[in-house]
Amino acid sequence: MNARLIITGNVQGVGFRAFVRNRAIKNNITGWVKNLDDGSVEALLSGSQENLDKLIEITRRGTPWSKVSDVVVTYSEDREEYSLFEIIS
Repeated sequence: MNARLIITGNVQGVGFRAFVRNRAIKNNITGWVKNLDDGSVEALLSGSQENLDKLIEITRRGTPWSKVSDVVVTYSEDREEYSLFEIIS
């Protein structure tokens, strides 16, 4: 299962991508995370539904330095294969 997330709020310049990457690795999620030009962050997560749900909830809470306004989640049955979780530009 894949989930595409668009995270809005104060989520750039506060270590948010590294936070998502670290939590993804801990939850056996592969994929990527990147900053978008509009100030939001996009992530593509691939893993089990249970692990996706955990990571999405963690993402909604954010870090002590971030302020998440919204997380829009779109699920897909596509199983793009990722061997790791990375921060892309």
